[in-house]
Amino acid sequence: MTRIDKNPGGSAVTVRGLVKHYGETKALDGVDLEVREGTVMGVLGPNGAGKTTLVRILSTLLAPDAGQAVVAGYDVVRQPRQLRRVMGLTGQYASVDEKLPGWENLYLIGRLLDLSRKEARARADELLERFSLTEAAKRPARTYSGGMRRRLDLAASMIGWPVVLYLDEPTTGLDPRTRNEVWEEVKRMVGDGVTVLLTTQYMEEAEQLASELTVVDRGKVIANGGIEELKAKVGGRTLRIRPADPAQLRPLAAALDDLGITGLATTTVDTDRGAVLVPILSDEQLTAVLGAVTERGITLAAVTTELPSLDEVFLSLTGHRASAPQDAVPADDLQEVAV
Repeated sequence: MTRIDKNPGGSAVTVRGLVKHYGETKALDGVDLEVREGTVMGVLGPNGAGKTTLVRILSTLLAPDAGQAVVAGYDVVRQPRQLRRVMGLTGQYASVDEKLPGWENLYLIGRLLDLSRKEARARADELLERFSLTEAAKRPARTYSGGMRRRLDLAASMIGWPVVLYLDEPTTGLDPRTRNEVWEEVKRMVGDGVTVLLTTQYMEEAEQLASELTVVDRGKVIANGGIEELKAKVGGRTLRIRPADPAQLRPLAAALDDLGITGLATTTVDTDRGAVLVPILSDEQLTAVLGAVTERGITLAAVTTELPSLDEVFLSLTGHRASAPQDAVPADDLQEVAV
């Protein structure tokens, strides 16, 4: 098969009508997806939504039942070998050989990707330094901390200079400091021109990394667009009202509760910042809130409006908040793609 020509600055990933069944379970039900070159597409969804199944198909580990997917100019079904040479994958769990030292893991992957011995050695050295693993290069991977293993996984996925990189829940189980380190590495990869498809249930991670978001639920795409665009589509704003006198916080909150306004959440008191947060869905509600404040003679120091948080967007779209990262099907873990 010959490689399909790409559009410079166009789409790195194009998915049309992707379907996958596991017995009676429809993991993917006509998924459409477009990822622009050199960007991060965040794929959000509750457990069992089909995120990992989507990654498996796009990385040639699983064949779809219907539909088409083209990645980096290659059809995932008809041209899997060509695609594997220009993509990288980091799954939810460490997939390197824990018995081998970090350096040998990277060297072996380089050789499997047909790098010469010299190129594989140089690439292993380069990536160990880039991911701050040089001092641990000769230690077995099983002696690495969780953060070090995740960085080794990322390094392994970068051996072949991938055009497209799949990150499936890349920071699951990591502490906040290590998570931030992984985020910085991902940003650096994108800065180098890599296109990233990221599945995550960490809303903060999506906001930190993604240029655009696709929300899936029960195997279907239920929303997509930029983060601010999705927040606007969901509707609603949060008023942050700060009284001049902090003693008025509770009376102010009680007065607003009496209005019976319903938004994406209930009225809350932020005592640390001396403000009352009230969700509204319309300009009429904004007018009612300010009228209630005026009627009670409460002097205000500041009033600001905020769009819903990404977590509130997720709640509105799926009916529940994001939960602990995992995917229901299939049960076996993602592994590195063999060439």
